[in-house]
Amino acid sequence: MKKSTKKIIFGVASAAILLSAVPAIYAVTTNEKEDSDNNTTTVQVAGAPIDFTQAAESTINSVVSIKSFATPRQQSFSGFSDPFFDFFFGPGSRNERRAPQQAEPQQLGLGSGVIIKSNGYIVTNNHVINGAEKLEVTINGNKAYNAKVIGSDESTDLALLKIDETGLDAIKFGDSDDLKVGEWVLAVGNPFGFTSTVTAGIVSAKSRSIGSATHSRQMGIDAFIQTDAAVNPGNSGGALVNTKGELVGINTAIYSQTGNYAGYSFAIPTSIVKKVIGDLMKYGTVQRAVLGIRFGELTPELIKEKNVKGVTEGIYVGEVIDMSAAKEAGIKEGDVITEINGNKVRNSADMQELTNQFSPGDKTTIKLYRDGKKVSVSVTFKNAQGSTTITKSTDFTALGCAFQKVPERVKTQLGISGGVQVAGLKEGRFKNADVPEGFIILSINNQPVNSQDDVENIYDEIMRSSSPNKVMFITGIYTTGKRNYMAVPLTDEE
Repeated sequence: MKKSTKKIIFGVASAAILLSAVPAIYAVTTNEKEDSDNNTTTVQVAGAPIDFTQAAESTINSVVSIKSFATPRQQSFSGFSDPFFDFFFGPGSRNERRAPQQAEPQQLGLGSGVIIKSNGYIVTNNHVINGAEKLEVTINGNKAYNAKVIGSDESTDLALLKIDETGLDAIKFGDSDDLKVGEWVLAVGNPFGFTSTVTAGIVSAKSRSIGSATHSRQMGIDAFIQTDAAVNPGNSGGALVNTKGELVGINTAIYSQTGNYAGYSFAIPTSIVKKVIGDLMKYGTVQRAVLGIRFGELTPELIKEKNVKGVTEGIYVGEVIDMSAAKEAGIKEGDVITEINGNKVRNSADMQELTNQFSPGDKTTIKLYRDGKKVSVSVTFKNAQGSTTITKSTDFTALGCAFQKVPERVKTQLGISGGVQVAGLKEGRFKNADVPEGFIILSINNQPVNSQDDVENIYDEIMRSSSPNKVMFITGIYTTGKRNYMAVPLTDEE
């Protein structure tokens, strides 16, 4: 008997059941009253069936289909397994795949997105658009558009797109913090390519950590809304809405043995979505607040080991980083954090979800226990570099130059086999970093480059990464034969 392994699949989409198949759910009020004559109990039923149609109708036009396209690489993938690729196309489908002569972009994957502004802004998952050379967005009504990536964040698996259109049906945001376990929600998306599909379920859990279930940390967040609304491949990036039709989450993952829906799905709460997408829209990159502690969840074993008094749940501070926001606020090793900005902190998922809502420079109050006594401290968050400045990213043209192939005679003269040459240098990041005209770039961040497309792909990869340090580390050579190493920052401080 083969052993079945459960997996978290990042790449789902709103699942599909017919609304007519959803049983009528009644609000039931029982008023038990014994009849002395026949010893029976009367149950009075009040209320009307829960109606999902209004929420579905107000949401469907705000959810789009997203197709990603990429040119197949001229190489074999034999022996290589990519869980995301296998999820969309089937296990092993990538093996021995070679690009044909003069290959055209081919469909890489299918996902969903949610219109958040009537002038064409759309939120989706980063893994839906990752690696794509072209993105095609189809709105309800089968009108298709090419989409541009405004920004993306690998850590939270979110991305912001823009299409050239106005007057679109933008979804209304709800507050995921107001969701209650047991509350009805709808998942809307395009599972298996079936557009405008709606499924219903309840909130099974909030602030759910799924890293422990997979023994991995594929994502930088671990504070999901867990539901039993059916979600399948193609739903990734689709909407999770409440019965008012308000967006409360972005569908992202399923817990499955097969790659298809098997009982539970997970969504990124809007408390995180609003912060991340707002930063991408304004700055092009996410402004992350860092408290500056190493911590663990309070457990009975830890309480006994550390002799913790006065509290049984919260975040135990194991270490306070020097020059951090926590250090300046007076937080100490051994403290137990129980509340941030008026919200309870019971576990690491709560801690992560709450801190992800802040930016460097934001102030809040943290409540904690120290030696069995309640203490309140005021905290001013910092960024990963230890300052409160805001960073702003720009697009590829901000480099201020073009990249051309190195002439064969120059390659022979210098004894190199590849690289690109800086050309048309003007005001921009390369000039500011003292990269000269004609300089030959051999690699960027340890990746070899042979064309402008290579440089642009590496640039996009850096900007999508969760690293706070958006820098090109360049290895190159002058036409005189002298090697040099340079660093080109890709963000501005405000």
